[in-house]
Amino acid sequence: MHTLAVARAVRGIEPLVAAEIRRAGLGVVRGVRHREVWFETAEPGPELLGLRTADDVLLVAAVVEGIGRDKEALGRLARAARELDAESLTKLALQTGGRGGGGVEVSASFVGRRNYNRFDIEDAVGAELARPLGMPYHSRRDGRVPPEGSTAWRVTVEGGQAVIALRVPVRPLHRRPYKTESIPGTLHPPVAAAMAGLARLERAGTVLDPCCGAGTTLIEARALAPHARLIGFDHDPHAVHVAAANATRAFTSAHAGRSPVTDAIAWGVADAGRIPLPDGSVDRVLVNPPWDRQVAPSGRLRRDPGRLWREIHRVLAVGGTVVALVPEPWQPPGFGVDRVIRLTLSGRHPVVAVLRRSAGRGRAS
Repeated sequence: MHTLAVARAVRGIEPLVAAEIRRAGLGVVRGVRHREVWFETAEPGPELLGLRTADDVLLVAAVVEGIGRDKEALGRLARAARELDAESLTKLALQTGGRGGGGVEVSASFVGRRNYNRFDIEDAVGAELARPLGMPYHSRRDGRVPPEGSTAWRVTVEGGQAVIALRVPVRPLHRRPYKTESIPGTLHPPVAAAMAGLARLERAGTVLDPCCGAGTTLIEARALAPHARLIGFDHDPHAVHVAAANATRAFTSAHAGRSPVTDAIAWGVADAGRIPLPDGSVDRVLVNPPWDRQVAPSGRLRRDPGRLWREIHRVLAVGGTVVALVPEPWQPPGFGVDRVIRLTLSGRHPVVAVLRRSAGRGRAS
């Protein structure tokens, strides 16, 4: 028996999520939609929780057609929830690695104007799901927060179609357990994982992030390149401290019952306008430069932001690859553009640019 699943994603990287699903052998991709990848899996298991480019993964319980704009739609959704086999799906999610028993919670969203709100949808569906499970339903109305351990369901409505689905993990996949400390401008982990995948790190010897922030990019990179030399610098000593702490948690968790890998990434305080590495010593660069929005350029970059790209050009080997998250498409001197992916992230529309170093000049003075 095959189970239909949905991987939720940042807008723009859905094809990368689909590629990860295929590469990991998690199932057969059936469709790629706005922020969603639909796939069939024969035997859902804990490996679904290993999707690094996905924001979340859910098991589809029902697809409901004929969901209009009027409140009659709430009755149709309630009937669909009442008729689905919530108990069997909950057991399947538990086998896959989820957790339940603390009640039922529902999160709903829809596209377009309707004569009802998200809380109306959640309450109509949640009460029907909770009844056969013998659990309390925890409404989000009036700002209430469901308790930890609740079984999490999601309802999405687009056009005349609604999808009722059950979250597999205890919490959304993008909420990495290691990332308990953060700083302004920190990178969304699935985007960092997508950037690492685009860099083809399996061929890399040395990987650099000259603006490492909370360390997300290199922590995600290590999952793809456990044998590469990873180096992270930041001008802010506090950011370097946070990055090292997050990395320690990540690698201690990954090596449960054994000593943590303390030398997995080399962290250091350094100015990205003068990277303390020899010419041509780096194979890959992953970078989320300061955009002068949440984080302003500091050090030598305050007066000359272009120094970052000249320094990256200097330390990167000819033919090496840079994957950067930048506010808009552009081509720094000395680089060719291999690929540009447009994202929607926190209400903004940055791009992931895959750049290749040419043999031309690009040195910082």
